[in-house]
Amino acid sequence: MQATQPPDLHPCGPYAVAASVPEYRRLISPLLDGAVAEAKAPIPDDPVVRQQHLKAAAYFLDATLAGVCRLQPDESDLAVTVTEGCADAPPPTHALVFLIEFGREPAEGEPGDAWIRGSNAERTDLRCAEVAAVLAGYLRSLGWQARGHVQGDTALDLAALAQRAGVARAVDGVLHMPFSQRGFRLGVVTTHLELACDAPIAAAESLDWPDDAARQGVGGTRPAFEDEELALRPVHLGRWPMERIRRVAQPTTMIDRARIQRVPKRADLFTRALAGDLGSRAQKERTRFAVKHPLAFAMTPLIRGLVPLQGPREKLQPSGWGGDLSDPQRNAQSIKALGHFLGADFVGICEAEPWMWYSHDEVEGRPIEPYHRFAVVMLIDQGFETMEGASGDDWISGAQSMRAYLRGALIAGLMAAHVRRMGFGARAHSNAHSEVLHLPAVLMAGLGELSRIGELVLNPFIGPRSKSVVFTTDLPLQVDQPIDFGLQDTCAQCLKCARECPCNAIPYGPKTVFNGYEIWKPDVEKCGKYRLTNMKGSACGRCMKTCPFNSEDLVEHEQRLWQAIEKPETRRHLIEHDDRMGGGERNPVKRWWWDLEIVDGVARAPLAGVNERDLSPGRDARLAVAQKIAVFPPRLQPRGGTTLATMVPLDRAAGLRAAKEAANPSHCPPPASGIPDG
Repeated sequence: MQATQPPDLHPCGPYAVAASVPEYRRLISPLLDGAVAEAKAPIPDDPVVRQQHLKAAAYFLDATLAGVCRLQPDESDLAVTVTEGCADAPPPTHALVFLIEFGREPAEGEPGDAWIRGSNAERTDLRCAEVAAVLAGYLRSLGWQARGHVQGDTALDLAALAQRAGVARAVDGVLHMPFSQRGFRLGVVTTHLELACDAPIAAAESLDWPDDAARQGVGGTRPAFEDEELALRPVHLGRWPMERIRRVAQPTTMIDRARIQRVPKRADLFTRALAGDLGSRAQKERTRFAVKHPLAFAMTPLIRGLVPLQGPREKLQPSGWGGDLSDPQRNAQSIKALGHFLGADFVGICEAEPWMWYSHDEVEGRPIEPYHRFAVVMLIDQGFETMEGASGDDWISGAQSMRAYLRGALIAGLMAAHVRRMGFGARAHSNAHSEVLHLPAVLMAGLGELSRIGELVLNPFIGPRSKSVVFTTDLPLQVDQPIDFGLQDTCAQCLKCARECPCNAIPYGPKTVFNGYEIWKPDVEKCGKYRLTNMKGSACGRCMKTCPFNSEDLVEHEQRLWQAIEKPETRRHLIEHDDRMGGGERNPVKRWWWDLEIVDGVARAPLAGVNERDLSPGRDARLAVAQKIAVFPPRLQPRGGTTLATMVPLDRAAGLRAAKEAANPSHCPPPASGIPDG
């Protein structure tokens, strides 16, 4: 049946973020198609297994529904344009069709309404383009031709394919999705890969919830009450009840601003590896360690392509466009609403204080002077479902990181572009290029506390399994306070991340003071080298996988979490309960990916095999005794102005001595300036 995709419910106003979307669509468009790997990957021959795998990959990328159908190229409404550069290739045979729901919009008069309402179709088409580009790139890296399609960038009838693939049905000429009243947009990936097909939704089949059990989420599906509960919350508050977490004037770990030395980007450990400071093996693996799995590899062109769109450093003069922007509180709430609408899981705001900025860039050695007053900080969940099935350091680890980095870079870039249209300076800072250190910004924006994992701020609701993205701006904003949910006490008692670390890099001992920060300082050389040279997986996130805070709304665990937050005497119970219930073990039901490694441009079975880990209780005593932690304070790092062209070998012996010299904060003299005001 002829049909159209659901339209926006509201007209697009003059200040809507939709106006900033086209340049990002232009970036993605060329990535919908591309070159195919020279050889095919060793994937299962079973079309059903292939279909299930591609659907799971779509859900991993946050598609709402996915289905597969066979293409009928003889039908004029489904005519497929010939892939550029492959004029002799036969037309594709199958289509993976997915849809993505519209984001929640503020009600009229709520914060962010003028920026958001009327932008849902543009926002969601952009998300569909992102997912289509990644999935098509993934299939091409496996050795099969594939092309992504999205509204405005296709010769296909997307609505007809959605009906054939069973993800939507036409009602009065408009597509509708089962079990949801929210609108959506479509993306399609066409391919030559043989796949099992889904059946269309029967004409007589109801699109509503079939029974109460389905509404309640029995069987593991998303329950109806999730949307019903979210509808009761203003968009700027987001999904998670951060308003219930106690706010404090200063972070729960000391920051002595007077003692902090700004460091150059050249001192970042992965940058040091790229320059050869960590040896030839780490240098060789630096360019591929996180993207040697083909799914992560498919995300890389888009992550890199977003860097030129991050924005200028120059300050701008308010233009008057955007309405009245004189109220910092309203601006902050609107920014948070926009971030949540675009897909961020948490949004916080802090002052972009001078000590948060890198001192020099790594390419030219150029000094970096702080240029914006505020930092908008966002966390992107790496995904509980996939992490449940993983060991944390197996082949999907790099893709989990890259998915969160990609989503964050797209969101922050779009938000910064929107703020610049209002006449205020704004620049995104992503994993691919940042001029601010994310860790202190996440801490000061009140999105978590510093954890035993060390260089990681842990959120009370998703634990450590997030990636951060920041954009700095001069738009007047009300800042957030740091939070205190008792993590310092919990981490002091819990040693699970240290016990489970594959390279014994997380300290068993107390916090120390490092460059003016109170921190459980990890051995970044051990950690970095393991992540870079992990030959049985892609990167590593095992500390995130095994943390007791890595949970997802299980009623009993949630009750224990709140008890631990509110009642210090129960924190030991949370730790013991997590180990007793097997928290951090792999759940085979959640394992959907294929273990593959790209070698010389071709995906193949991993050369060294696959990390297969569960928990290691009783390992603590031996590891704690044998542990040798090295730390590398600024005096042991490359100086400002050093570039990638100059090698500065890492001095481990000096790092071990520095660790012994580091004092326990309880024995430290008071900060040079006292604990400064925020």
